[in-house]
Amino acid sequence: MRNVNVNSIGEYIREQREQAKISMRQLAQSAGVSNPYLSQIERGLRKPSADILQQIAKGLRISAEALYVQAGILEDRPADSGVRSALLADPQLSERQKQVLVEIYESFRRENAAGAKTGADAEADDPAELTVGSPGAEAEVLEAVLAAEAEAEAEAEAKAKAAAKAGAQPAGDAQTVPKNRPDSASD
Repeated sequence: MRNVNVNSIGEYIREQREQAKISMRQLAQSAGVSNPYLSQIERGLRKPSADILQQIAKGLRISAEALYVQAGILEDRPADSGVRSALLADPQLSERQKQVLVEIYESFRRENAAGAKTGADAEADDPAELTVGSPGAEAEVLEAVLAAEAEAEAEAEAKAKAAAKAGAQPAGDAQTVPKNRPDSASD
């Protein structure tokens, strides 16, 4: 593990907070830490624990891994071009969907890295000869995508059932409630 430069993690947190246009008070509140403590971290007077870094990352809506690397808790890995971070930050995806998409993305990266090592002497002139990966890996990715789709369908069905149970009609449902139904309100 490398030597931690407390100032650099504080500066990094401040930069991320300013880029996100979040006040120190807002970040402290969303991260569940006190405003003075966050201020001390940003000024390099305090060294935050991994738990505190995770809470701050959640408040900033960035990867906790990025803060861990900056703090010297984890070793730096090659950049992922922001795709992983973008997937994790998408509020319209469930946590399971995010996990599946990140796994798929990382499997493609591993395959391409392995292909670059073994395919260095192969001809790349003919695009028809290029392959994404082994059939087993493609089946694994397809299985993960199908599982994510099935989960999304089950989630939508559960929401529709909950809405029906609560007496509300799901959006897009063309059914009408009969007027003579005993539990319907009359005018």
